[in-house]
Amino acid sequence: MPNEFIKYEKKNKIAYVTINRPEVMNSLHPPAVDEFWQAWCDFRDDPDMWVAIVTGAGEKSFCVGADLKYRAVNFKGGTIPTPPGGFGGITNRYECFKPIIAAVNGYALGGGFEIALASDIIIAAEHAKFGFPEPTVGLMARGGGVQRLSRQVPLKVAMGIILTARQVSAQEACRIGLVNEVVPLKDLIPCAERWAADILRCAPLSVKASKETAMKGLDYPLEAAINNRYQYLEEMLNSEDALEGGKAFAEKRKPQWKGR
Repeated sequence: MPNEFIKYEKKNKIAYVTINRPEVMNSLHPPAVDEFWQAWCDFRDDPDMWVAIVTGAGEKSFCVGADLKYRAVNFKGGTIPTPPGGFGGITNRYECFKPIIAAVNGYALGGGFEIALASDIIIAAEHAKFGFPEPTVGLMARGGGVQRLSRQVPLKVAMGIILTARQVSAQEACRIGLVNEVVPLKDLIPCAERWAADILRCAPLSVKASKETAMKGLDYPLEAAINNRYQYLEEMLNSEDALEGGKAFAEKRKPQWKGR
């Protein structure tokens, strides 16, 4: 069945996930979140997809979080149910170690900011803005936003954003280390694709092992993190690609990665 609220495309080992509700600033309601969940499951399980780029349709908004009007009408203002993967099918997902690039094409607020924070790399259009407006409507960023932000930028900077509900420009987000690169809107997807191309030059198991080790290692003291055992590290060391890398280097040619 074709998707109604997102676009999901695959090309050259890159999965493109686009929130397609520009008429409501790409806010998400349960049917859209369910489509997101299914797309991320497919990306995770497809051996031919090595990198994902997530963005929003239109020029104004990446995602402004949950569709509050939909919630008010259909859930009487109560909590909207979400799938096991959390908001956007990604904020509570911890088993996918393929890299995800967020191409933020406008407002990334509330749950939209949380989707960006759950990604590995953030590219922002010059007019993009980030923030957690939830406290202004009696809520909080409970989809991992306050926890991720306070781990990804200095604590006082994070608390300033969290407690004031103020919006942060793309330029300030880059200055504090939250965003990797800021570009004009017309260059947003090409820039994300350049980052993806750099990732694709690397062996996919090496990339997955690196992400898994870095992310899981955050839970341990340094010595324990270094000496811990990681699934994709073991797979990488015993892979065909590990042999291919050394062989290609010795033969002075481009390696032909197989992902196994």
